[in-house]
Amino acid sequence: MAASMASSCCHLSRHGACILRGRTSLRLALGSKLHCSAPALNGLLYSLNKRGILKDSFPEDAAQDRLPRLLQSGAQTAYCGFDPTADSLHVGNLLAIIGLLHFRSAGHHVLAVLGGATARIGDPSGKASEREPLSADAVEANTRSLRESIHRIFANHELLMRDGSAKLGTVTVLNNLSWYKNRGAVDFLSEAGRHFRMGTMLSRHSVQSRLKSADGMSLAEFTYQVFQAHDFHHLNQIYGCKIQLGGTDQLGNLMSGHEYIHKMSGEEVYGLTIPLITSSTGDKLGKTAGNAVWLNRDKTSPFELYQFFLRQPDASVERYLKLFTFLPLAEVERLMEQQREEPGKRLAQKRLAAEVTKLVHGKEGFESAKRCTNALYHDSVQALEEMSDDELQELFREASFHELMLEPGTTVIDACRRVNAIPEGPRGYQMVSDGAVWINHRRTDNPEQLLVPKLHILSNGLSLLRVGKKNFHIIKWLSL
Repeated sequence: MAASMASSCCHLSRHGACILRGRTSLRLALGSKLHCSAPALNGLLYSLNKRGILKDSFPEDAAQDRLPRLLQSGAQTAYCGFDPTADSLHVGNLLAIIGLLHFRSAGHHVLAVLGGATARIGDPSGKASEREPLSADAVEANTRSLRESIHRIFANHELLMRDGSAKLGTVTVLNNLSWYKNRGAVDFLSEAGRHFRMGTMLSRHSVQSRLKSADGMSLAEFTYQVFQAHDFHHLNQIYGCKIQLGGTDQLGNLMSGHEYIHKMSGEEVYGLTIPLITSSTGDKLGKTAGNAVWLNRDKTSPFELYQFFLRQPDASVERYLKLFTFLPLAEVERLMEQQREEPGKRLAQKRLAAEVTKLVHGKEGFESAKRCTNALYHDSVQALEEMSDDELQELFREASFHELMLEPGTTVIDACRRVNAIPEGPRGYQMVSDGAVWINHRRTDNPEQLLVPKLHILSNGLSLLRVGKKNFHIIKWLSL
């Protein structure tokens, strides 16, 4: 759907001819040409372009004059789509949400459209093969989860980063299944299908790349661009939506929407694409690439999200500060000056990680990430005491979790054996004696040592037991 992140070339059909358009000319519309437009010099598009959030536009000259003037004429409506093919969005989708947040902060209304219908068809853009089909129940469950995530992020943005003097636009989360579920196939094809030309549809890069593959392309995938174009038309008719945001691979689908709406109503609409987010090795950040950093806590904890951005290399951090945070560009420049003066402190990475974690998980999520960081990397007993059961399990995902009755006279060796942390018999006893066991970041080499409250058992009733370097066990002690 529109938030898919993958690179693509673009084809433009004009008077029945298929003309290949280079990305450079499209970028000019958002770059040098934008600087020539007086109304745009301090406008939203200019700001987003300076931050690197916008990549291409359609029509090609939209960002030069017409779209900036439209945005300055009053509150407009923009949308971006998210297909619920998983139960969580990921960092690759986050930039699309941030694009919507910038529009909302500028006083425009935004629509986040969940593809409860299109997820079952499958967007071929950027895919080497057809995705596995999803059941209606799976798509419905995924849709609920994504809806909650999007509402959470918008609420966090409003609470944490809103300028009190700014008037925010509205945000509406929709499901495109609502306008397809009662439509018959014959009626839909009769109304929409006659406005699409096979030559143009076949020319799209997403189609061409798949037709040349060994597996080819299914009819369902081929019609995806029809459904996305109809989504745009529906939103234009019902909500007055004139702007669609999407990943760079979506430019062909955005073109289809523009052409379809022009044929149906003559309305002038616009498409804006956002850049591809890649890892340090150049791989796309998305679940298809197998390296997704998720936005739902049960899949990627606040600590893991925080650490992901904290570990970004110096070469990426300035770009990411502009893309993923709402810090003024002057403040980003100051941060980078401090970074260059004292690179070892990694001030830019810390600020980046903090801002993104607060946006995705709120202030409490950020505090959780800090507690986990202190507990894991700074051996902080205080941080361990402040952590909840859930936080410990998030931090030590591979650790086994045990609830044990705290019986009088329980020793270190008893605790180790009750959670099967060490072998039975003399070998396990010797491991403790040799210092292979740590409890709450403290080495414990006396097997017969009684468990001492506040030393071996924290005030929150937990013990973190480690054997060797990586074998963790979490014990929650239940009083007799």
